[in-house]
Amino acid sequence: MNEIVNAINSVVWSPALVFLCLGVGLYFSLRSRFLQLRHLPEMIRLMFDGKSTDAGVSSFQALAMTLAGRVGTGNIAGVATAITFGGPGALFWMWMVAFLGASSAFVESTLGQVYKEKINGEYRGGPAFYIEKGLGMQWYAWVFAIATIFACGILLPGVQANSIGSSLKTAFDIDPNVTAAILAMLLGFIIFGGVKRIAHFASTVVPFMALGYIIVACVIIALNIGQLPNILWLIIKSAFGFDAGFGAILGLAIMWGVKRGIYSNEAGQGTAPHASSAAAVSHPAKQGLVQAFSVYIDTLFVCSATGFMLLITGLYNVQGPDGVALYTGIAGVAAGPGYVQTAMESMMPGFGNMFVAVALFFFAFTTIVAYYYIAETNIVYINRKVNRPWLTVVLKVALMSSTVYGTVKTADLAWGLGDIGVGLMAWLNIVAIILLQKTAFTCLKDYESQQSQGIEPLFDPEKLGIKNADYWVERKNAAEILPVQTPQTTETNRHIS
Repeated sequence: MNEIVNAINSVVWSPALVFLCLGVGLYFSLRSRFLQLRHLPEMIRLMFDGKSTDAGVSSFQALAMTLAGRVGTGNIAGVATAITFGGPGALFWMWMVAFLGASSAFVESTLGQVYKEKINGEYRGGPAFYIEKGLGMQWYAWVFAIATIFACGILLPGVQANSIGSSLKTAFDIDPNVTAAILAMLLGFIIFGGVKRIAHFASTVVPFMALGYIIVACVIIALNIGQLPNILWLIIKSAFGFDAGFGAILGLAIMWGVKRGIYSNEAGQGTAPHASSAAAVSHPAKQGLVQAFSVYIDTLFVCSATGFMLLITGLYNVQGPDGVALYTGIAGVAAGPGYVQTAMESMMPGFGNMFVAVALFFFAFTTIVAYYYIAETNIVYINRKVNRPWLTVVLKVALMSSTVYGTVKTADLAWGLGDIGVGLMAWLNIVAIILLQKTAFTCLKDYESQQSQGIEPLFDPEKLGIKNADYWVERKNAAEILPVQTPQTTETNRHIS
Protein backbone atom coordinates (compact mmCIF):
# COMPACT_ATOMS: atom_id res chain seq x y z
CA MET A 1 0.00 0.00 0.00
CA ASN A 2 2.81 2.41 0.90
CA GLU A 3 4.50 1.74 -2.45
CA ILE A 4 1.30 2.47 -4.37
CA VAL A 5 0.69 5.69 -2.40
CA ASN A 6 4.28 6.85 -2.93
CA ALA A 7 4.04 6.16 -6.66
CA ILE A 8 0.86 8.25 -6.95
CA ASN A 9 2.45 11.02 -4.89
CA SER A 10 5.46 11.19 -7.18
CA VAL A 11 3.09 12.02 -10.05
CA VAL A 12 0.75 14.37 -8.19
CA TRP A 13 3.59 16.20 -6.44
CA SER A 14 5.88 16.50 -9.43
CA PRO A 15 8.12 19.60 -9.67
CA ALA A 16 5.47 21.08 -11.97
CA LEU A 17 3.00 21.50 -9.09
CA VAL A 18 5.68 22.99 -6.81
CA PHE A 19 6.64 25.63 -9.36
CA LEU A 20 3.00 26.23 -10.32
CA CYS A 21 2.10 27.07 -6.71
CA LEU A 22 5.03 29.49 -6.34
CA GLY A 23 4.67 30.94 -9.84
CA VAL A 24 0.94 31.62 -9.58
CA GLY A 25 1.39 33.23 -6.16
CA LEU A 26 4.13 35.49 -7.55
CA TYR A 27 2.06 36.42 -10.61
CA PHE A 28 -1.03 37.25 -8.52
CA SER A 29 1.15 39.27 -6.12
CA LEU A 30 2.59 41.33 -8.97
CA ARG A 31 -0.79 41.83 -10.63
CA SER A 32 -2.38 43.00 -7.37
CA ARG A 33 0.63 45.22 -6.57
CA PHE A 34 1.26 43.04 -3.51
CA LEU A 35 -2.14 43.44 -1.88
CA GLN A 36 -0.86 41.27 0.97
CA LEU A 37 1.30 44.22 2.02
CA ARG A 38 -0.76 47.21 0.84
CA HIS A 39 -3.96 46.10 2.54
CA LEU A 40 -2.53 44.64 5.73
CA PRO A 41 -4.26 47.20 8.04
CA GLU A 42 -7.53 46.71 6.13
CA MET A 43 -7.28 42.92 6.56
CA ILE A 44 -7.02 43.30 10.33
CA ARG A 45 -9.94 45.76 10.44
CA LEU A 46 -12.18 43.56 8.33
CA MET A 47 -11.62 40.52 10.53
CA PHE A 48 -13.89 42.02 13.15
CA ASP A 49 -16.26 43.76 10.76
CA GLY A 50 -19.80 42.61 10.12
CA LYS A 51 -22.24 40.32 11.89
CA SER A 52 -23.74 36.93 11.22
CA THR A 53 -27.21 36.59 9.72
CA ASP A 54 -29.77 33.80 9.57
CA ALA A 55 -28.18 32.65 6.30
CA GLY A 56 -24.52 33.43 6.87
CA VAL A 57 -21.80 33.73 9.48
CA SER A 58 -19.70 36.78 10.35
CA SER A 59 -16.32 37.52 8.76
CA PHE A 60 -14.61 36.46 11.97
CA GLN A 61 -16.57 33.20 12.15
CA ALA A 62 -15.73 32.46 8.51
CA LEU A 63 -12.08 33.22 9.30
CA ALA A 64 -12.22 30.90 12.31
CA MET A 65 -13.77 28.14 10.19
CA THR A 66 -10.97 28.59 7.65
CA LEU A 67 -8.31 28.59 10.35
CA ALA A 68 -9.90 25.47 11.81
CA GLY A 69 -8.94 23.80 8.55
CA ARG A 70 -5.58 25.52 8.19
CA VAL A 71 -4.25 25.39 11.75
CA GLY A 72 -3.84 21.69 12.29
CA THR A 73 -1.34 18.86 12.22
CA GLY A 74 0.57 20.66 9.48
CA ASN A 75 1.59 23.36 11.94
CA ILE A 76 3.22 20.88 14.31
CA ALA A 77 3.89 17.50 12.70
CA GLY A 78 4.05 19.04 9.21
CA VAL A 79 6.84 21.43 10.16
CA ALA A 80 8.75 18.55 11.74
CA THR A 81 8.50 16.40 8.59
CA ALA A 82 9.44 19.35 6.36
CA ILE A 83 12.64 19.91 8.35
CA THR A 84 13.39 16.16 8.43
CA PHE A 85 13.24 15.68 4.67
CA GLY A 86 14.09 19.20 3.46
CA GLY A 87 16.40 20.53 6.18
CA PRO A 88 16.02 23.85 8.04
CA GLY A 89 15.75 25.66 4.69
CA ALA A 90 12.31 24.13 4.17
CA LEU A 91 10.98 26.63 6.73
CA PHE A 92 12.00 29.52 4.45
CA TRP A 93 10.09 28.03 1.53
CA MET A 94 7.07 27.60 3.80
CA TRP A 95 7.30 31.36 4.42
CA MET A 96 7.51 32.02 0.69
CA VAL A 97 4.41 29.92 0.06
CA ALA A 98 2.60 31.90 2.76
CA PHE A 99 3.66 35.33 1.49
CA LEU A 100 2.96 34.63 -2.17
CA GLY A 101 0.03 32.37 -1.37
CA ALA A 102 -1.80 35.19 0.39
CA SER A 103 -2.60 36.64 -3.03
CA SER A 104 -3.85 33.22 -4.22
CA ALA A 105 -5.99 33.00 -1.08
CA PHE A 106 -7.48 36.41 -1.91
CA VAL A 107 -8.36 35.35 -5.46
CA GLU A 108 -10.00 32.04 -4.57
CA SER A 109 -11.95 33.38 -1.59
CA THR A 110 -13.18 36.43 -3.51
CA LEU A 111 -14.38 34.13 -6.30
CA GLY A 112 -16.11 31.99 -3.70
CA GLN A 113 -18.08 35.03 -2.54
CA VAL A 114 -18.90 36.25 -6.07
CA TYR A 115 -20.46 32.97 -7.17
CA LYS A 116 -21.97 31.76 -3.88
CA GLU A 117 -25.57 30.63 -3.59
CA LYS A 118 -28.19 30.57 -0.89
CA ILE A 119 -29.25 26.94 -0.50
CA ASN A 120 -31.67 25.70 2.15
CA GLY A 121 -31.31 29.00 4.00
CA GLU A 122 -27.49 28.93 4.15
CA TYR A 123 -24.74 30.49 2.04
CA ARG A 124 -22.76 27.90 0.12
CA GLY A 125 -19.91 28.34 -2.30
CA GLY A 126 -16.47 27.14 -3.33
CA PRO A 127 -14.46 26.12 -6.38
CA ALA A 128 -17.18 23.83 -7.76
CA PHE A 129 -19.58 26.79 -7.78
CA TYR A 130 -17.20 29.28 -9.41
CA ILE A 131 -15.94 26.72 -11.92
CA GLU A 132 -19.49 26.05 -13.12
CA LYS A 133 -20.72 29.66 -13.03
CA GLY A 134 -17.54 31.48 -13.93
CA LEU A 135 -16.11 29.08 -16.52
CA GLY A 136 -19.33 27.40 -17.63
CA MET A 137 -17.68 23.98 -17.22
CA GLN A 138 -20.06 21.82 -15.20
CA TRP A 139 -18.05 18.65 -15.84
CA TYR A 140 -14.93 20.30 -14.39
CA ALA A 141 -16.94 21.49 -11.40
CA TRP A 142 -18.15 17.94 -10.78
CA VAL A 143 -14.60 16.59 -11.03
CA PHE A 144 -13.46 19.08 -8.39
CA ALA A 145 -16.47 18.35 -6.17
CA ILE A 146 -15.92 14.58 -6.29
CA ALA A 147 -12.15 14.95 -5.74
CA THR A 148 -12.78 17.22 -2.74
CA ILE A 149 -15.37 14.92 -1.19
CA PHE A 150 -12.91 12.05 -1.56
CA ALA A 151 -9.93 14.09 -0.26
CA CYS A 152 -11.64 15.83 2.68
CA GLY A 153 -14.00 13.00 3.56
CA ILE A 154 -11.59 10.07 3.32
CA LEU A 155 -7.91 10.91 2.71
CA LEU A 156 -7.16 13.97 4.86
CA PRO A 157 -8.91 13.20 8.19
CA GLY A 158 -6.57 10.26 8.80
CA VAL A 159 -3.50 12.53 8.94
CA GLN A 160 -5.01 14.68 11.66
CA ALA A 161 -6.33 11.70 13.61
CA ASN A 162 -3.00 9.88 13.40
CA SER A 163 -1.19 12.81 15.00
CA ILE A 164 -3.79 13.00 17.77
CA GLY A 165 -3.42 9.30 18.55
CA SER A 166 0.38 9.46 18.44
CA SER A 167 0.70 12.53 20.67
CA LEU A 168 -1.81 11.29 23.27
CA LYS A 169 -0.03 7.93 23.39
CA THR A 170 3.31 9.69 23.98
CA ALA A 171 2.04 12.15 26.57
CA PHE A 172 -0.62 10.19 28.47
CA ASP A 173 -0.11 6.58 27.31
CA ILE A 174 -3.67 6.48 25.96
CA ASP A 175 -4.26 3.53 23.65
CA PRO A 176 -4.96 4.73 20.06
CA ASN A 177 -8.06 2.54 19.95
CA VAL A 178 -9.52 4.46 22.89
CA THR A 179 -8.59 7.76 21.24
CA ALA A 180 -10.28 6.62 18.02
CA ALA A 181 -13.54 5.86 19.85
CA ILE A 182 -13.54 9.25 21.62
CA LEU A 183 -12.86 11.11 18.37
CA ALA A 184 -15.70 9.30 16.61
CA MET A 185 -18.18 10.28 19.34
CA LEU A 186 -17.08 13.92 19.46
CA LEU A 187 -17.19 14.20 15.68
CA GLY A 188 -20.70 12.77 15.56
CA PHE A 189 -21.94 15.43 17.98
CA ILE A 190 -20.42 18.30 15.99
CA ILE A 191 -21.07 17.27 12.39
CA PHE A 192 -24.70 16.36 12.99
CA GLY A 193 -25.29 19.89 14.29
CA GLY A 194 -25.02 21.78 10.98
CA VAL A 195 -22.98 24.75 9.78
CA LYS A 196 -24.00 27.05 12.65
CA ARG A 197 -22.71 24.63 15.26
CA ILE A 198 -19.50 24.16 13.27
CA ALA A 199 -19.03 27.95 13.03
CA HIS A 200 -19.70 28.47 16.74
CA PHE A 201 -17.35 25.66 17.70
CA ALA A 202 -14.58 26.97 15.44
CA SER A 203 -14.90 30.64 16.49
CA THR A 204 -14.72 29.59 20.15
CA VAL A 205 -11.88 27.07 20.04
CA VAL A 206 -9.58 28.21 17.22
CA PRO A 207 -8.51 31.65 18.55
CA PHE A 208 -7.90 30.21 22.02
CA MET A 209 -5.83 27.24 20.88
CA ALA A 210 -3.74 29.15 18.32
CA LEU A 211 -2.97 32.04 20.68
CA GLY A 212 -2.10 29.71 23.55
CA TYR A 213 0.30 27.70 21.42
CA ILE A 214 1.99 30.79 19.98
CA ILE A 215 2.44 32.33 23.45
CA VAL A 216 4.08 29.21 24.90
CA ALA A 217 6.33 28.83 21.84
CA CYS A 218 7.30 32.51 22.04
CA VAL A 219 8.23 32.12 25.71
CA ILE A 220 10.60 29.29 24.79
CA ILE A 221 12.07 31.35 21.95
CA ALA A 222 12.46 34.38 24.25
CA LEU A 223 14.36 32.29 26.79
CA ASN A 224 16.79 31.39 24.02
CA ILE A 225 16.73 34.68 22.11
CA GLY A 226 20.50 34.74 21.79
CA GLN A 227 20.34 31.74 19.46
CA LEU A 228 17.71 33.25 17.14
CA PRO A 229 20.10 35.15 14.78
CA ASN A 230 22.12 31.98 14.18
CA ILE A 231 18.94 30.00 13.57
CA LEU A 232 17.67 32.56 11.04
CA TRP A 233 21.02 32.45 9.24
CA LEU A 234 20.91 28.64 9.19
CA ILE A 235 17.44 28.74 7.63
CA ILE A 236 18.54 31.20 4.92
CA LYS A 237 21.75 29.31 4.12
CA SER A 238 19.93 26.00 3.93
CA ALA A 239 17.15 27.46 1.77
CA PHE A 240 19.61 28.42 -0.97
CA GLY A 241 22.08 25.56 -0.65
CA PHE A 242 24.86 27.59 1.01
CA ASP A 243 25.08 25.43 4.13
CA ALA A 244 27.76 22.73 3.94
CA GLY A 245 25.68 20.17 5.79
CA PHE A 246 22.39 20.67 3.96
CA GLY A 247 23.51 22.04 0.59
CA ALA A 248 22.96 18.71 -1.14
CA ILE A 249 19.22 18.74 -0.46
CA LEU A 250 18.37 22.19 -1.89
CA GLY A 251 15.75 20.71 -4.22
CA LEU A 252 14.17 18.80 -1.35
CA ALA A 253 14.11 21.95 0.80
CA ILE A 254 12.02 23.70 -1.85
CA MET A 255 9.76 20.69 -2.53
CA TRP A 256 9.08 19.88 1.12
CA GLY A 257 8.73 23.53 2.08
CA VAL A 258 6.14 24.11 -0.64
CA LYS A 259 4.38 20.78 -0.03
CA ARG A 260 4.07 21.26 3.72
CA GLY A 261 3.41 24.99 3.30
CA ILE A 262 0.41 24.29 1.10
CA TYR A 263 -0.71 21.48 3.39
CA SER A 264 -0.53 23.90 6.31
CA ASN A 265 -1.98 27.15 4.94
CA GLU A 266 -3.94 25.64 2.01
CA ALA A 267 -3.46 28.77 -0.13
CA GLY A 268 -4.62 27.93 -3.64
CA GLN A 269 -5.74 24.45 -2.63
CA GLY A 270 -9.42 25.34 -2.83
CA THR A 271 -10.49 24.59 0.74
CA ALA A 272 -10.73 28.16 2.08
CA PRO A 273 -13.40 29.39 -0.39
CA HIS A 274 -15.92 26.99 1.12
CA ALA A 275 -15.82 28.72 4.51
CA SER A 276 -15.29 32.22 3.14
CA SER A 277 -18.43 31.87 0.99
CA ALA A 278 -20.49 31.41 4.15
CA ALA A 279 -19.68 34.94 5.37
CA ALA A 280 -22.32 37.67 5.22
CA VAL A 281 -20.46 40.63 3.69
CA SER A 282 -21.36 43.59 1.46
CA HIS A 283 -18.54 43.02 -1.03
CA PRO A 284 -16.65 39.85 -2.07
CA ALA A 285 -13.24 41.54 -1.76
CA LYS A 286 -13.82 41.99 1.97
CA GLN A 287 -13.71 38.28 2.68
CA GLY A 288 -10.93 37.82 0.16
CA LEU A 289 -8.72 40.18 2.19
CA VAL A 290 -9.66 38.49 5.47
CA GLN A 291 -8.72 35.09 4.06
CA ALA A 292 -5.41 36.45 2.77
CA PHE A 293 -4.51 37.40 6.34
CA SER A 294 -5.42 33.92 7.61
CA VAL A 295 -2.45 32.54 5.64
CA TYR A 296 -0.15 34.77 7.71
CA ILE A 297 -1.68 33.57 10.97
CA ASP A 298 -1.21 29.96 9.98
CA THR A 299 2.30 29.90 8.54
CA LEU A 300 4.14 33.05 9.60
CA PHE A 301 2.94 32.77 13.20
CA VAL A 302 2.11 29.19 14.15
CA CYS A 303 4.46 27.28 11.81
CA SER A 304 7.34 29.67 12.55
CA ALA A 305 6.82 29.18 16.26
CA THR A 306 7.14 25.41 15.82
CA GLY A 307 10.14 25.66 13.49
CA PHE A 308 12.08 28.07 15.71
CA MET A 309 11.41 25.91 18.74
CA LEU A 310 12.77 22.77 17.02
CA LEU A 311 15.85 24.50 15.62
CA ILE A 312 16.70 26.34 18.86
CA THR A 313 16.57 23.15 20.93
CA GLY A 314 18.32 21.12 18.22
CA LEU A 315 15.82 18.32 18.73
CA TYR A 316 15.18 17.35 15.13
CA ASN A 317 16.63 15.04 12.47
CA VAL A 318 17.51 15.63 8.83
CA GLN A 319 17.98 12.86 6.31
CA GLY A 320 19.07 12.87 2.68
CA PRO A 321 17.14 11.39 -0.25
CA ASP A 322 18.96 8.08 0.19
CA GLY A 323 17.92 7.86 3.83
CA VAL A 324 21.39 8.71 5.16
CA ALA A 325 21.28 10.91 8.28
CA LEU A 326 22.63 14.42 7.69
CA TYR A 327 21.86 15.56 11.24
CA THR A 328 20.59 13.62 14.25
CA GLY A 329 19.38 15.53 17.26
CA ILE A 330 16.63 13.21 18.46
CA ALA A 331 17.50 9.59 17.73
CA GLY A 332 14.77 6.96 17.76
CA VAL A 333 11.83 9.35 17.28
CA ALA A 334 9.82 9.31 14.05
CA ALA A 335 9.31 12.61 12.23
CA GLY A 336 6.11 14.16 13.50
CA PRO A 337 4.59 15.48 16.73
CA GLY A 338 7.18 13.56 18.80
CA TYR A 339 9.83 16.11 17.77
CA VAL A 340 7.81 19.03 19.08
CA GLN A 341 6.75 17.22 22.24
CA THR A 342 10.36 16.35 23.04
CA ALA A 343 11.55 19.88 22.28
CA MET A 344 8.94 21.53 24.48
CA GLU A 345 9.42 18.98 27.25
CA SER A 346 13.16 19.74 27.27
CA MET A 347 12.39 23.40 27.91
CA MET A 348 9.36 22.91 30.18
CA PRO A 349 9.83 19.60 32.06
CA GLY A 350 6.64 17.95 33.24
CA PHE A 351 4.45 20.26 31.17
CA GLY A 352 5.70 20.61 27.60
CA ASN A 353 4.89 17.09 26.43
CA MET A 354 1.31 17.23 27.68
CA PHE A 355 0.77 20.80 26.41
CA VAL A 356 1.69 19.85 22.85
CA ALA A 357 -0.59 16.80 23.00
CA VAL A 358 -3.54 18.90 24.15
CA ALA A 359 -2.79 21.66 21.61
CA LEU A 360 -2.47 19.14 18.83
CA PHE A 361 -5.74 17.51 19.82
CA PHE A 362 -7.61 20.80 19.38
CA PHE A 363 -5.64 21.77 16.26
CA ALA A 364 -6.28 18.47 14.52
CA PHE A 365 -9.83 17.92 15.73
CA THR A 366 -11.04 21.32 14.50
CA THR A 367 -9.37 20.57 11.17
CA ILE A 368 -11.31 17.32 10.82
CA VAL A 369 -14.52 19.25 11.53
CA ALA A 370 -13.54 21.78 8.84
CA TYR A 371 -12.90 18.92 6.40
CA TYR A 372 -16.43 17.70 6.99
CA TYR A 373 -17.89 21.13 6.23
CA ILE A 374 -15.87 21.37 3.00
CA ALA A 375 -16.90 17.90 1.83
CA GLU A 376 -20.53 18.53 2.81
CA THR A 377 -20.58 21.77 0.80
CA ASN A 378 -19.55 19.84 -2.31
CA ILE A 379 -22.30 17.31 -1.67
CA VAL A 380 -24.73 20.23 -1.40
CA TYR A 381 -23.43 21.38 -4.79
CA ILE A 382 -24.05 17.96 -6.32
CA ASN A 383 -27.51 17.78 -4.70
CA ARG A 384 -28.73 21.19 -5.88
CA LYS A 385 -30.92 19.83 -8.68
CA VAL A 386 -31.46 16.20 -7.66
CA ASN A 387 -31.61 15.68 -3.92
CA ARG A 388 -29.67 12.66 -2.70
CA PRO A 389 -29.84 12.86 1.12
CA TRP A 390 -28.10 9.52 1.49
CA LEU A 391 -24.86 11.10 0.23
CA THR A 392 -24.56 13.21 3.38
CA VAL A 393 -25.11 10.16 5.57
CA VAL A 394 -22.43 8.26 3.65
CA LEU A 395 -20.05 11.21 4.05
CA LYS A 396 -20.52 11.31 7.83
CA VAL A 397 -19.93 7.58 8.16
CA ALA A 398 -16.92 7.71 5.81
CA LEU A 399 -15.29 10.64 7.62
CA MET A 400 -15.76 9.05 11.04
CA SER A 401 -14.43 5.74 9.70
CA SER A 402 -11.41 7.47 8.14
CA THR A 403 -10.72 9.20 11.44
CA VAL A 404 -10.82 5.91 13.34
CA TYR A 405 -8.67 4.17 10.72
CA GLY A 406 -6.10 6.97 10.65
CA THR A 407 -5.79 7.04 14.43
CA VAL A 408 -4.55 3.46 14.64
CA LYS A 409 -2.55 3.18 11.39
CA THR A 410 1.04 4.19 10.58
CA ALA A 411 1.92 7.85 10.11
CA ASP A 412 3.68 7.31 6.78
CA LEU A 413 0.58 5.88 5.13
CA ALA A 414 -1.68 8.58 6.60
CA TRP A 415 0.59 11.41 5.41
CA GLY A 416 0.95 9.82 1.98
CA LEU A 417 -2.81 9.62 1.47
CA GLY A 418 -3.22 13.17 2.76
CA ASP A 419 -0.62 14.48 0.32
CA ILE A 420 -2.51 12.90 -2.58
CA GLY A 421 -5.71 14.64 -1.49
CA VAL A 422 -4.02 18.04 -1.15
CA GLY A 423 -2.23 17.69 -4.48
CA LEU A 424 -5.32 16.71 -6.46
CA MET A 425 -7.32 19.66 -5.12
CA ALA A 426 -4.43 22.07 -5.71
CA TRP A 427 -4.05 21.04 -9.37
CA LEU A 428 -7.76 21.41 -10.10
CA ASN A 429 -8.25 24.68 -8.22
CA ILE A 430 -5.12 26.53 -9.35
CA VAL A 431 -6.01 26.00 -13.01
CA ALA A 432 -9.50 27.37 -12.28
CA ILE A 433 -8.37 30.52 -10.45
CA ILE A 434 -5.84 31.29 -13.20
CA LEU A 435 -8.69 31.27 -15.71
CA LEU A 436 -10.97 33.34 -13.43
CA GLN A 437 -8.41 35.80 -12.07
CA LYS A 438 -9.87 38.75 -14.02
CA THR A 439 -13.09 38.57 -12.01
CA ALA A 440 -11.26 38.61 -8.67
CA PHE A 441 -9.05 41.56 -9.61
CA THR A 442 -12.04 43.45 -11.01
CA CYS A 443 -13.62 43.06 -7.57
CA LEU A 444 -10.44 44.33 -5.89
CA LYS A 445 -10.29 47.38 -8.16
CA ASP A 446 -13.97 48.13 -7.51
CA TYR A 447 -13.48 47.78 -3.75
CA GLU A 448 -10.48 50.11 -3.76
CA SER A 449 -12.32 52.62 -5.95
CA GLN A 450 -15.32 52.82 -3.61
CA GLN A 451 -13.04 53.07 -0.59
CA SER A 452 -11.14 55.97 -2.15
CA GLN A 453 -14.47 57.79 -2.54
CA GLY A 454 -15.13 57.39 1.17
CA ILE A 455 -18.18 55.16 0.78
CA GLU A 456 -18.92 51.71 2.17
CA PRO A 457 -18.13 49.28 -0.70
CA LEU A 458 -21.21 47.51 -2.08
CA PHE A 459 -21.02 44.90 -4.81
CA ASP A 460 -22.93 45.28 -8.07
CA PRO A 461 -21.87 42.51 -10.51
CA GLU A 462 -23.96 43.87 -13.40
CA LYS A 463 -22.16 47.22 -13.22
CA LEU A 464 -18.81 45.40 -13.38
CA GLY A 465 -19.86 43.11 -16.22
CA ILE A 466 -19.65 39.95 -14.08
CA LYS A 467 -22.17 37.34 -15.17
CA ASN A 468 -23.87 34.52 -13.24
CA ALA A 469 -23.38 36.18 -9.83
CA ASP A 470 -27.04 35.39 -9.22
CA TYR A 471 -27.09 35.81 -5.45
CA TRP A 472 -25.74 39.36 -5.62
CA VAL A 473 -28.16 40.38 -8.39
CA GLU A 474 -31.13 39.08 -6.39
CA ARG A 475 -29.79 40.79 -3.27
CA LYS A 476 -29.48 44.11 -5.07
CA ASN A 477 -32.97 43.86 -6.58
CA ALA A 478 -34.47 42.99 -3.20
CA ALA A 479 -32.81 46.01 -1.59
CA GLU A 480 -34.00 48.36 -4.36
CA ILE A 481 -37.70 47.51 -3.99
CA LEU A 482 -37.73 48.00 -0.21
CA PRO A 483 -38.66 51.49 1.10
CA VAL A 484 -35.80 53.52 2.55
CA GLN A 485 -37.06 55.60 5.46
CA THR A 486 -34.12 56.22 7.77
CA PRO A 487 -30.35 55.84 7.80
CA GLN A 488 -30.86 52.84 10.08
CA THR A 489 -33.20 51.26 7.54
CA THR A 490 -30.68 51.88 4.76
CA GLU A 491 -28.01 50.10 6.73
CA THR A 492 -30.40 47.23 7.37
CA ASN A 493 -31.15 46.94 3.64
CA ARG A 494 -27.47 46.60 2.93
CA HIS A 495 -27.34 43.43 4.99
CA ILE A 496 -30.43 41.77 3.59
CA SER A 497 -29.77 38.13 2.81
